[in-house]
Amino acid sequence: MDNPVAWWIFAGILVALELASGTFYLLMLSLGAVAGALAAHAGLSPTVDWIAFALVGGGAVCGLYFGRRRFSRRTPEDVRHDNLDLGATVEVATWSPEGETRVHYRGSDWPARCLHPAAARKVGPHRIAGQDGNVLLLDPLPTAKSMRTDDPPVAHHPG
Repeated sequence: MDNPVAWWIFAGILVALELASGTFYLLMLSLGAVAGALAAHAGLSPTVDWIAFALVGGGAVCGLYFGRRRFSRRTPEDVRHDNLDLGATVEVATWSPEGETRVHYRGSDWPARCLHPAAARKVGPHRIAGQDGNVLLLDPLPTAKSMRTDDPPVAHHPG
C-alpha cells in the first residue's frame, strides 16, 4: 500500500473494530497503520511503509501485553478492596436443612450460606467472608452459638 489514504482507511477500520472488541490491541495496531500512513506521506517505498507498520504496531502490541502482565499483578489485599462487604457482620437467626439462610444486610434480605458447611448450624453473628453471585458466604464469629437440633428451622422475616 503506497497510497497514504489507504493506510488512513486501514487505521480507521482498526479503530472501529477496537470499539467493538475493547481490548486495546487493535488500537495499538492502528498506531502502526498511522506510522505506515506517515511513511507513505513521506514518499517512502511500500516496503518501508509495511516495516513502519510492523515495528510501531507490533511494538505497541508487545508493550501493551507485557505492561499489562507486569502492572496487573494483584495482591489479595487489592482483591479485598474490590468488595467492601467483606468483613462486615450480619446476624443469622436460623438455617434451613440445606444449609442456607437469609440475612438482613444494607437494608435488604440476602441469601447466604456458610463458607464451611460444618459450621452451618451456628446462629448469631457471622462475618461476610466472600460472595458467590448474590449469595453471601458467611463465617461464624466466636460468639455464634450452635442451633438446637430439636428446633425446626424457622423462616426469618424481619419486622
